[in-house]
Order: sequence, then structure tokens, then C-alpha cells
Amino acid sequence: MSLSMRSICLEQCPVKRGTGTYFINCGDSDIFKGNYPEGQGEASARGTTMEGDCLSCIKYLMFVFNFLIFLGGSFLLGVGMWVLVDPTGFREIVAANPLLFTGVYIILGMGGMLFLLGFLGCCGAIRENKCLLLFFFMLILLIFLAELAAAILAFIFREHLTREYFTKELKKHYQGYNNSDVFTSTWNAIMTTFDCCGVNSPEDFKDSLFRVLNQNHMVPEACCQRVSQNGELSYTSQEQCLSGNMMFRNNKGCYSAVVDYFELYIYVAGALAIVVLTIELFAMVFAMCLFRGIQ
Repeated sequence: MSLSMRSICLEQCPVKRGTGTYFINCGDSDIFKGNYPEGQGEASARGTTMEGDCLSCIKYLMFVFNFLIFLGGSFLLGVGMWVLVDPTGFREIVAANPLLFTGVYIILGMGGMLFLLGFLGCCGAIRENKCLLLFFFMLILLIFLAELAAAILAFIFREHLTREYFTKELKKHYQGYNNSDVFTSTWNAIMTTFDCCGVNSPEDFKDSLFRVLNQNHMVPEACCQRVSQNGELSYTSQEQCLSGNMMFRNNKGCYSAVVDYFELYIYVAGALAIVVLTIELFAMVFAMCLFRGIQ
């Protein structure tokens, strides 16, 4: 650009004036941008600042939120690992009860999932990493869809949670003393844990597979009453119990026992499920907003 042309360009394109006209500095490769109404440049700058503040707020909210999730996951992992390697004998207690043993691995699985979610959310937010944020969003979305599918399946198969269904399955599959069978060992653990017998009562074992395999026993050993002696549980009279004496067996059905036990917690569980789903929705929204706001 010649000197005369540069002078004309600089005269036509001042850097800034109070007239409200927006100009840029002209050089060899600069071009004239155009005129804007007075105040629009300032409004645009304010809008950009507000947008940046909003994204910054979302960023640190996501970091704090996911850091708490990370701590919770770490705690659950620590508890699960401690139970599995505890040298004081707690591991043997858990291993003896299939329900507790399964619960330990559920705790480990939940802890690992929360640990991973918290880590991805923290790193993605604080480093403004779009890849980590997208992975975090997809993982939350998969968990949300899985929970939704579980709720739908529970509603569809709700008729399978009736007394009649459990009674029919107990009569057909329960063997009594074969702990290698998952169905049998699970029922033994339930009856031992809740001090109950059968689905409705000990009468459920009439005309059942258990009576075919154990013709001399009216009820399984798991139905017998136990008392604590010197810190250990022992049967009051196992012989009398197995022969059908009502005084030495648990006569309450497991369906009622389990429902009564969890009745106090069902509303808490429902409220907790709603809170978890709400948190997951907000986490997905925040992650996507931050993802789109990162340049």
C-alpha cells in the first residue's frame, strides 16, 4: 500500500472516537469493518463478559460437585476393600452370608463408578477439556438411561413381585442344603437374616422340592430359631425344629418380614432416587453448557 493510500485509510479508519462509529486500524492487510450504532460495541463487550462469568461459575460448580462425588466414590472403594482384606475376621462373617458378600461387591462397583465419574468431571471442568467433558456426559447419560430402563422393567414385571409368584418359585426350586445352588443359598440367607420361614409361613414347604429331597424334615435348617450364647448363635433345638415343632422354628413368612423391614426406608429410597435423577440431569446440562462454551 502506498503512503498516500495509507494516509487516506488511516484518516477514514480512526481507532476509536466518541461518535459511536466502530473502526479498526488499517494496514497492508487490514480492511474496513463497517459502522455500528452508538453503544452496541459496549453492549457486545458486556454480553461477552457476562457469558464468560456464567461459564466460569458453571466450571467451578461442576468441579466442586464432582469433587464431592470423587470423595464419595473413594470412601465406598475404601470400605469395600477394607471388608475384603480385613484380618480381624469380618471377611469370614461376610463370606458366610451370601447377601452381605454380594453387597460388598455392589459397594465396590458403585464406588468405582462414582470415583471415575468424579475424576472425569473434575478434570474436564478445571482443565476445560472437551474430550473429558463429552465422555463424562456420555457416561452420565448411559447411567440415566439404565436407571430409566430399570424403572420401566420394574413396572412391567411388577406382577412377579407377588406372594403367589415367590411361593411358586420356592416350591419349585428350593433344595434346602445345596449351597452351591444360587437360588437355595439366597433363600437360606434371607431366612437366616430376617428370622423367617417360607414366603408366607412354614406351610409353604408342603408339596415342595425340598420335601421330596428331605422327606424326614418338615422345614429347612434355616427356619430354626437361634439364640446367642457366648457371642455365637446356636439353635435352640434343631431336632425339634426339623421335625416340625412350632415352638422351635420361625413361623413368620419372609415376605411380611422383608416388607416390614424396608417399609420405613421405602419413602427415603424414593426421595433419594428422585434427587439422584435430578442431579444427573443437571450434571448433563452443566457439562454440555461448559462443552459448548469452551473455545
